[in-house]
Amino acid sequence: MTSVVSTDSAPAPDVQLDDLDWWTRPAPERNAAFARFRAAEDLPFFPEQDLEGTPRGRGFHAVTRYADVVEVSKRPDEFCSGEGVNIFDQPPHLREFFGSFISMDNPEHARLRKIVARGFTAKNMEAMRDQVAATTREILTEVAGRGECDFVTEVAALLPLRVVDDLMGIPRSAEQFIFDKTNAVLGASDPEYVADQSPRGVATALMAAANEMAELLRELAAERIKSPQDDLISKLVAATTEENLTTEELASFFILLVGAGNETTRNAISHGLVALTQNPDQRRIWADDLAGVTPTAVEEIVRWASPVVHMRRTVTQDGVRLGDKEFREGDKVVLWYGSANRDESVFVDGDAFDVRRSPNPHIAFGAPGPHFCLGAHLARLEIGVAFQEILTALPDIEAAAEPEYLRSNFIHGIKHLPARFTPTAL
Repeated sequence: MTSVVSTDSAPAPDVQLDDLDWWTRPAPERNAAFARFRAAEDLPFFPEQDLEGTPRGRGFHAVTRYADVVEVSKRPDEFCSGEGVNIFDQPPHLREFFGSFISMDNPEHARLRKIVARGFTAKNMEAMRDQVAATTREILTEVAGRGECDFVTEVAALLPLRVVDDLMGIPRSAEQFIFDKTNAVLGASDPEYVADQSPRGVATALMAAANEMAELLRELAAERIKSPQDDLISKLVAATTEENLTTEELASFFILLVGAGNETTRNAISHGLVALTQNPDQRRIWADDLAGVTPTAVEEIVRWASPVVHMRRTVTQDGVRLGDKEFREGDKVVLWYGSANRDESVFVDGDAFDVRRSPNPHIAFGAPGPHFCLGAHLARLEIGVAFQEILTALPDIEAAAEPEYLRSNFIHGIKHLPARFTPTAL
């Protein structure tokens, strides 16, 4: 890739999308900014800055409209993932280590995705329904008698973490370790998780946490190769009739999985409680018909939350076009999913939370294309079962304070959310 940059897009508005402090601002303020970007005639162009606000890189074009995000996603040969999915650039070995196959293009992307997909079929995920329900009840039992909790750290984060650990075959004794390391990897730009916010400090903490998780998976993979068990690790590294992941590929995939399968689902559930607290009429509609409303309510939570904020694509050749805009090789194009999921041309009153919204063609799991989220079935299952159990066991649960947002423009995260409810014995 060359470093030639096109600079004839609209100049950046008054908001800088890689100003991480801006992402801790109230959600209505951020949504209003993206509404302005969608209404702009041209794609806004933003300079890049590092964690300390110092200019770096070549800047990026913000793709904020639904149709444009879908179009880019369908054209991986012209808008590739292999140059990185984050705004900032990383060396190739780090892109693959942290991103696994989402930071790859075909044929390598297709090879790895095919191997991993055998553990994530809709049939396999549906078979986990009873386990997810039991895990949710187990978690709720730990807080039900108190009448209050930090909904993120004590409920929303634990469910997908335990489900993923059980699916993989990771012992429960490693739960706190993975929770802490995941926070450091996905929340590296937040001083709560990484105190030293200098570029060197963040990079050091990020690599340390990732390497420690990777080492755990290497050890477990070596054990499963010697003695396979009935778990996902064994399916991916010790299958006897199919191609397997190497131990290094498994370690990289796990870093992706705890991000995609833990962080995003935990944040969807957290945002879901915020939405139900802010919209008691929608809570009543759902609670009055749990089975009937859950399918559409889950899709609305995912749309409204859009837990993955952005993914980057890189233009592969001069002359690639998106509508009237022509790009040059090496241009960065960043897809903003939360904005697309509120696009006025697709969603009526997109800022509103409507548990019966239909149709709801959101792209919170990614738009159609080779990188559509492999874990979408699992995420939908976890969110739906979680709220069916929560609204049954703790029917008056509500957020007791404003959410404390993660300082990140990649994960739409909530770090803490005080919740209150009538104490009960489960």
